[in-house]
Amino acid sequence: MPIVQIDMIEGRTVEQKREMAKKVTQAITETANCPADAVTIVIRDAAKSNIAKAGVLMLDK
Repeated sequence: MPIVQIDMIEGRTVEQKREMAKKVTQAITETANCPADAVTIVIRDAAKSNIAKAGVLMLDK
């Protein structure tokens, strides 16, 4: 039972998340040879104030 966790900065629409979940599930079922109902995807949105890159908050970019 594959479990995928996707962390990303907030701002994607529900439709974008649906499409991503669909495509990620398809990739896993094809490569791991498992049924789609065995794949669990957890999408975690992070506020730009909670992510920094190169010492700079994404909020400040």
